[in-house]
Amino acid sequence: MIVLDGVRKAFNQGKPNEFWAIRGIDLEIELGRVTVLQGPSGSGKTTLLTLIGCLARPTAGRVRLGGRDISGLPERFLTEIRRNSFGFVFQQFHLIKGVSVLDNVVLPGLPTGRRRRELTDRAHALLSRLTLADKAASNAEWLSGGEAQRVAIARALINEPEVVIADEPTANLDSSLTEAFLAIVAALKAEGRTVLMTSHDPLIYRAEMVDRVLSMRDGRLVSQAP
Repeated sequence: MIVLDGVRKAFNQGKPNEFWAIRGIDLEIELGRVTVLQGPSGSGKTTLLTLIGCLARPTAGRVRLGGRDISGLPERFLTEIRRNSFGFVFQQFHLIKGVSVLDNVVLPGLPTGRRRRELTDRAHALLSRLTLADKAASNAEWLSGGEAQRVAIARALINEPEVVIADEPTANLDSSLTEAFLAIVAALKAEGRTVLMTSHDPLIYRAEMVDRVLSMRDGRLVSQAP
């Protein structure tokens, strides 16, 4: 279980432009379920994802994963947790230009010590599921927005993470590709993995496999359904 206890996050703390992006959140997220965060821009959704995924530390409060307090660990331990426990789909993709699609997908797996051939085979399989098999040798900068987003999804899955964190994962996808992404989410859930997403897309937050929708505003949770 992922547990947030009194979590708050400030930017520029102590300065005239101090801003509290997260203003006190208590939350339990059950593992093996699909959770979607909703809310207007600036509501704190993305910041909350970064705190859960060890990409940022809370200013106050605690984040626990499987009973372990991960919010105050040294950076070297957080790096290991990010690599082995989480897969990230960023809103801005963060693909490496001048590098092939295949190598972009494989890259997060290299520090794990898995064989290159094993990683390459998995990357090809993921790209095929996302109808990108013919783009494996293309450079990342040659992709359309939708193609880049699907590569980012494949990259997030290369290490078979326990928890997949996705920030607006279908923002650049049409309806058919969104359905393909949801099929992957359903498969991840069937494997017992946890998926946590932000989305404004009703195809996402109304999808059958979604277990819970959380609404945010002004850095706080305003509703939790069901």
